[in-house]
Amino acid sequence: MPSLQERFENLEQDLLAKPMSIALMSNLPFAILRYEPDKDGEREWELRKRTRLLKHKLEAHGFRVHLLSMADFMWRAIEMTEGLQALVNLEKERGFDAAQRQINLLLSDPDFAPLPDLLAERMAGLDPHRDIIFLMRLGVFTPSIYQTSKLLEEMMGRTAVPTIMFYPGGLEGHTGLRFMNIEGRDALGNYRVKIYG
Repeated sequence: MPSLQERFENLEQDLLAKPMSIALMSNLPFAILRYEPDKDGEREWELRKRTRLLKHKLEAHGFRVHLLSMADFMWRAIEMTEGLQALVNLEKERGFDAAQRQINLLLSDPDFAPLPDLLAERMAGLDPHRDIIFLMRLGVFTPSIYQTSKLLEEMMGRTAVPTIMFYPGGLEGHTGLRFMNIEGRDALGNYRVKIYG
């Protein structure tokens, strides 16, 4: 299994290739760079450092790199819909699982603030030949608030902007990802995107 440094080097090489070679499908220009999550956050800080370095390297080649926090999208969806206090009250009355299901509903249901719509709206107007998106802080969806595989499925055909998801989790085989290495969770392998694992 390649080291985190090797994964970043491979990703950089593919982003700078002509033509760019991060995507397996033209209507889903996404790739996943996987990293091992940890309890003390040390690996998360290393990932962020390497991400900033890669951003600067790509910008030196004329790209505009946008670091987007999935946490920001989640909190925005909450504020746009029910507000934080309603979720706090729900958790007090019915527990964490109920609050987690409610956030999933807010991020999934077209009557609220679907995450794919928020992301597509943010990507609108970007130039797929100059702009690159780095999706950060996916750990905010722990343990089961929202599935990244669902986001990828729903983003198919909605953007041409190259997008890298920085995914905290384990790898089984070549394509099986286990979000946050949560015990008992099956490793999913139907992402249909290139994985730098």
